[in-house]
Amino acid sequence: MRRLLLLAAPLLLAQAPPPPPVYNAAATIIAEAPAGHWLDIPPDDIMVMETAADTMLIQLAPDFAPAHVAAIKRLVREGRFDDGRIVRVQDNYVVQWTARPNPAPNPAAPKPAPLPSEYERAAAGLAFTPSPYRDTYAQAGWAGGWQVARDGDSAWLAHCYGTVGVGRDNPPDTGDGTELYTVIGHGPRHLDRNIANVGRVLAGIERHAALPRGTAELGFYKTEAEKVKIARVRLASQIPGFARWQMMDTASPSFAAIVQARANRTGFFPRPAGAADLCNLTVPVRPRVSGR
Repeated sequence: MRRLLLLAAPLLLAQAPPPPPVYNAAATIIAEAPAGHWLDIPPDDIMVMETAADTMLIQLAPDFAPAHVAAIKRLVREGRFDDGRIVRVQDNYVVQWTARPNPAPNPAAPKPAPLPSEYERAAAGLAFTPSPYRDTYAQAGWAGGWQVARDGDSAWLAHCYGTVGVGRDNPPDTGDGTELYTVIGHGPRHLDRNIANVGRVLAGIERHAALPRGTAELGFYKTEAEKVKIARVRLASQIPGFARWQMMDTASPSFAAIVQARANRTGFFPRPAGAADLCNLTVPVRPRVSGR
C-alpha cells in the first residue's frame, strides 16, 4: 500500500492546479515596503501649483540643478507664478507654463547674471545604483530616489514622464526659471544634457496632461483665452499642515525587487521581457503614512 501511495504522489503533483497568477507585484512590494525603505522629501523642495485644471505637486532637485532650483524658489516666494499661465500643451511631449511677467522692471537695475548650464553634474559624491538593463544613451540607474543617467564623470536627471525642466532660448541662454515644463509623453531622452532638469511631478499631472492641445507651432496656444490660468504657487513649507511626502530609497531591497517585478511580470507575461527602460522604472512616491 505504501508503494502505491508513493507512486501516486507524482501523479497528484502533476495534476495539481498551477498557482494563481501574480499580478501587480510591484504594487504589493510598494504596499509592504518597510518604513526604512522610504525617504522623506523636504517640504521646501515641493512646489504646490494650483491651476484651473487641478493642483500639481512638483518635487525640486537641488542636488542636480542648485542655481536653477534656488531661482525657482525665489520666484515662488515672490509670487511670480501667481496668475501665470499654461501656454503650451504639445501631444506626446510637454505641458509648459510661465510665470507672470514682471510688471515694472527697473531699467536702471543691473541684469541678473545668467544661470550656469546645469545640464549635468559631477558623478563624484553621487550614490549611484546602476540599472541591471542597458540604456541607449548612457549608463542608466538611480541616485537618492531619482532616475539618473551617467557617463564617465558626469551624471544627470533623465527626461522621463513627469520630469520638470527649464524652458530656454538658443544657447548661450540657460533659462531663468520663469518658464517650466513637464514631460507628458514618451521620455524625450535626446534632451538629456541639453536642458536643466529641476525636478518631477509627484501628483496631479493627469488632468494637465489631458488639457486641449495647442494648435500653434510646437503646441503653443494661439490666443489668451486658450491659456490655462495658474491661480497660485507655493512651497509646501509655506503651507501650514501640508501633508509630508516620501520617495522610495532607490538603494533599498524593496526598489530592487520592483525593478525585477516590472521587467518580469509573473503571471501576465507569457514571455518575460527580461529588461526595462529607465523611464518605465519609476520611483514610487507617496504621502507619508501616519505614524511612520
